[in-house]
Amino acid sequence: MYVTISDFIKELNKESMLTQNVLDSLTDDSLEQLVYPEGRTLGRIAWHLTTNIPEYLVNFGLKIDVVRNAENVPTTAKEIAETFKNVSSYSAKMIEEQWTDETLKQVQIAFGREESNAMIIMGLIKHIVHHRGQVTVLMRQAGIKPFGVYGPPKEDWIHLGVENPPL
Repeated sequence: MYVTISDFIKELNKESMLTQNVLDSLTDDSLEQLVYPEGRTLGRIAWHLTTNIPEYLVNFGLKIDVVRNAENVPTTAKEIAETFKNVSSYSAKMIEEQWTDETLKQVQIAFGREESNAMIIMGLIKHIVHHRGQVTVLMRQAGIKPFGVYGPPKEDWIHLGVENPPL
């Protein structure tokens, strides 16, 4: 849990950078990769994790602009990646401007239960990480080597002296 806005912003910026690297690796064709026949596409999930950041924050009292036409998934990977870059930096700025360390201690109803604002914004980061994980799996299914988020993808283990990476 976060005690200071500064701690939260540091982690948000780190996770945003990692997510940006993943989104920058997408191709236009990969956006159509399905989770399962009736499921979401990789593009829908990537767009959701992008547009949900300001939507989530609005629900908890921040004055922040949401993404226009969020219901329409872009047809280019570049648009998703650029929008994420803009949304993540803008959202960090809005949090820094509108919340204080004391604001983190305030409690409000979140998803049907009482939560501190610190827990609520930790939930935002977990939401981004959750969907980023889905995106990396779908990238692999679409034939794209995923960016190594917390460690290298299997193709890069050789650079660490491991010829047969563990399963």
